[in-house]
Amino acid sequence: MGVRTSDQQDFDAYVAARLGALVSYAHLLTGNRHTAEDVVQAALARTAAGWHRIHDTSAPEAYVRKAIVNEFLNTRRLRRWHEVPVADPDEQSSYDAFAAADDRDVMWSALATLPRGQRAVLVLRYYEGLSEAEIAAVLGCAPGTVKSQAAKALAALRTRFDAQKESTP
Repeated sequence: MGVRTSDQQDFDAYVAARLGALVSYAHLLTGNRHTAEDVVQAALARTAAGWHRIHDTSAPEAYVRKAIVNEFLNTRRLRRWHEVPVADPDEQSSYDAFAAADDRDVMWSALATLPRGQRAVLVLRYYEGLSEAEIAAVLGCAPGTVKSQAAKALAALRTRFDAQKESTP
């Protein structure tokens, strides 16, 4: 059975209102704006068919964000997801801050070295501001797993940044 007209209108209105935020969210996960758009498109395509069930719930946003995380974690078909992200040429800065750009590039590179699950935990925690229980619900794991993945990810980032500080004059 296809999507009903009112459901399609509700879905279209949701996408129109939230697309920018969803792509930004996916950009943090993927490290690449174009890949983020692909992830969001795939996740929205999957949620569109069941929108009549989703939009009636109290949290369609959480459902869609979980679909984005799942698409990011489970999709292996895009080879470029394994590349190290670099500065996005489509993004323009309103100020000339070379140090900030360098820091951002270093952070993207560091995040790209983390396993997908650890990266997802950090994005959900520090970008989305979710609690450990909420992250566990999104990722479908135990809160203890979220804690250990966050601790491992932060330790790996600290080690990388400490090594980089020592190697720069």
